[in-house]
Amino acid sequence: MTRLHTFRLLPAQDLYDEIARFVHAQNIQAGVILSAVGSLTHATLRLANRSTYTEYQGPFEIVSMTGTVSVRGSHLHIALSDGEGKTLGGHLVSGCKIYTTAEIVIAELEDVVYDREPCALSGYDELVVKPR
Repeated sequence: MTRLHTFRLLPAQDLYDEIARFVHAQNIQAGVILSAVGSLTHATLRLANRSTYTEYQGPFEIVSMTGTVSVRGSHLHIALSDGEGKTLGGHLVSGCKIYTTAEIVIAELEDVVYDREPCALSGYDELVVKPR
């Protein structure tokens, strides 16, 4: 079974933190981002193959966001476009502040649990899918 969740974020809220708060409030064990549109005043991203975060001043449009969510940890990537249409993207972390709105749709998968466990190959906590 799949259950859909739709919610809207308001100006100055933190995109990553509010998604995490929603996932915990709804006790989502396994979910995927179906849709995310909106805008940011500020973005903080972890770029490919970097351990530090990079900050950007907006405004930006959210042109794409994808990933998995769970009360046990989430993994989200985002693509943003500036006023000239230039696009940047990376790993979503705390520090992305909503400008006007963000509309988020999450599909909750009710027959599995997403967990995160250390992976010797990547050095990160990686997705492990377990039956519910």
